[in-house]
Amino acid sequence: MSDMFTEMKNKLSGNASKIVFPEGLDERILTAASQLGQEGIIQPVLIGNEEKIEQKAEELSCPLDGVDMIDPHTYAAFDQMVAAFVERRKGKATEEDAREKLLNANYFGTMLVYMDQADGLVSGAAHSTADTVRPALQIIKTKPGISKTSGVFVMVRDDERYVFADCAINIAPEAQDLAEIAMTSAETASLFDVDPRVAMLSFSTKGSAKSPETEKVAEAVQIAKEKAPELTLDGEFQFDAAFVPSVAEKKAPDSDIKGDANVFVFPGLEAGNIGYKMVQRLGGFDAVGPILQGLNKPVNDLSRGCSADDAYKLAVITAAQAYDAQ
Repeated sequence: MSDMFTEMKNKLSGNASKIVFPEGLDERILTAASQLGQEGIIQPVLIGNEEKIEQKAEELSCPLDGVDMIDPHTYAAFDQMVAAFVERRKGKATEEDAREKLLNANYFGTMLVYMDQADGLVSGAAHSTADTVRPALQIIKTKPGISKTSGVFVMVRDDERYVFADCAINIAPEAQDLAEIAMTSAETASLFDVDPRVAMLSFSTKGSAKSPETEKVAEAVQIAKEKAPELTLDGEFQFDAAFVPSVAEKKAPDSDIKGDANVFVFPGLEAGNIGYKMVQRLGGFDAVGPILQGLNKPVNDLSRGCSADDAYKLAVITAAQAYDAQ
């Protein structure tokens, strides 16, 4: 795990990406921001009342060297932000609506990213996933050709790294959604120096069972192959056929995936969420994420049960996403 983050921080050295933390008074966020600011690899931007943040930081013995603070109530460019928000929402928000919404730290922070005043955002320590994702979808929006964002975990144990998707956002993705998730997950894998070999998972391998569920995955495979022919990608696979070479040889001998997949796309959120937690708890893997993908600019969501170390690591990942998108 430490090697992976050392690699990412080395890549970011000298770049000093600005990462927004809307939950500026949360002690875990303050602790993470203090460490990041002192290291100088990332410039944290805390949203909230500056006096209260400084007081809380003093109580926690967290130096704020290298940390910016912005209070939406006193932000000098608030009027310009309101106008930009109204324009972005294209008739779905009045100026009055915008002024009210932009006093919300998540909306305010997301607008900073949209307006290129910051490179990415990390929230969720004290907010729900919806509170983090909704402003991102309304303001930053998904990349061209991507209809939905998705959430992945990077599973790390010693020198092993695997990408699991979607484990956080889409409950019952259609074939088109699964294809998009596969392609964006391959991009995320590359961010972690994983040469992506993508397996689309099911309870069937290459037609061994027939049902609407298995046919949906098979259709997703064809869509992804047509859109991204350069990817090493195949399915539908049972997990053992995707991961164990001897099983792959028996069940899918003609596949480009030879039991050596490292990016696993689950057929639905139920399977993905259960799968990553089982690997984490039974297999002793660290689960890094969820990392949101498919957005025009990086926004990532913490768990409300997160630690300061989780916030620190997700900020590094967010900065790396921004760096790779340059």
